[in-house]
Amino acid sequence: MVFSRIASALLLAVALSSSAVAQKSKPLESANFRLPLWSQQITIREGWLAKHHALLLPMMRRHNIDMWIVVNEEFHNDPLTEFIAPPRPYTGNRDIFVFIDTGTGLRKIALTGYSEENVARFFENADDPVPADKALADLYAQYKPKHIGLGIGAPRGVQRSLTHDTYQFIAKAMGPEAETHFVPAADLIEEYCATRIPEEFATYQLLVNLTDEITRRAFSNEVITPGKTTVGDVRRWLYDAMYANHVNTWFQQDMRLQRKGRTGPMSRGFLAVEPEETIIQPGDVLHLDFGVTAMGMNTDWQKMGYVLLPGEKDAPAGLKAAMANTKTLQHTLETKSRPGRKAGDVYADIMAEMTKDGIEAHVYSHPIGDQGHGLGAALDSRSSTAGVMHDKLQQEGTYLSIELSTVTPVAEWGGQKVYSMGEDDAYLTSEGYKTFLPLQTSFYLIHSK
Repeated sequence: MVFSRIASALLLAVALSSSAVAQKSKPLESANFRLPLWSQQITIREGWLAKHHALLLPMMRRHNIDMWIVVNEEFHNDPLTEFIAPPRPYTGNRDIFVFIDTGTGLRKIALTGYSEENVARFFENADDPVPADKALADLYAQYKPKHIGLGIGAPRGVQRSLTHDTYQFIAKAMGPEAETHFVPAADLIEEYCATRIPEEFATYQLLVNLTDEITRRAFSNEVITPGKTTVGDVRRWLYDAMYANHVNTWFQQDMRLQRKGRTGPMSRGFLAVEPEETIIQPGDVLHLDFGVTAMGMNTDWQKMGYVLLPGEKDAPAGLKAAMANTKTLQHTLETKSRPGRKAGDVYADIMAEMTKDGIEAHVYSHPIGDQGHGLGAALDSRSSTAGVMHDKLQQEGTYLSIELSTVTPVAEWGGQKVYSMGEDDAYLTSEGYKTFLPLQTSFYLIHSK
């Protein structure tokens, strides 16, 4: 009882100490930002699932997969489960989803601990299921698939998600002959996860709108009082804003800060994240990296803010020129991209254009959608110049986070170099990438007293 009173007092103290920031985190009222009710979200996502399943058989044949097995472990969910099966909790010891190219069509079987109505709408799902090990053995004996795709032997987490114990379970159940036919399903998983359908567009647009509006509020006097507000205050406000708007996130939101006369700390070639205790001051250049997660989709957003000095009406010309360089880089990436082009060739064209324009540029863009760092053709200095990533083809309709930066000397800061970073979610058309919202063309301004 004493412990309970102490814990309550501590929680109250924490709540009171942060109330000045937390009380401002209110839900956004516009229909442009409101998510459907949870029951409606499930219905919408099940509609998407039917569309994705309709595309699966040709994908399996393109990647030479005759049988694809995805396994969800109890309280250790496979990241694919919510995209290949109805998006509901799965609490069986092992829930197994099997896709089989029968030669005449696609057979879908769910080997779960008990039957569930929504699952049965998409899979054969027996009311009194046969034990999974026997069912797997019977399926192998019936179809003799030459290539059984599993989440193994791949470079990315979502492609190598099968646990060691489950691999052994499947191998023992299906037998040593079947095990010789196990192959990585990496390429199939990539195409399945990277493929966007038209029905998803409006929901993703809503999430981008929500991400942008929260970002604008974070970089305003609603949240920031220069000389008082810390970086940690803004980060905590963002958590509360997500809670108020019924979304989550797939990464911790980060702020970076640049200040005249101060060389910013670096990390792995990038401007480092600012410590939470740093107090935001007039004249600071702010950067936010932020994204939300809802309905199985993810956004990624980077925007720049400037804290006006007393008497200033706008950011200095040198800072605006730095942002203009980043806009030039963004537009170049958009226009150089085309369906069917190799990612490495596009990246080389972008960097050649920047060299010609005298802009110091860095590009590290990535696919987005089912995962925040999604699968597909990235435009990234760390992967677009060599290896398999160079040869990946850009695919029409896919989503990309156009993530990049430029470095520009600013005269008003004595020639000090300033990083201008941007990130905008976009979709690939026959004419190049189109962003869901217009690019940022001016700093979000925070006024000083």
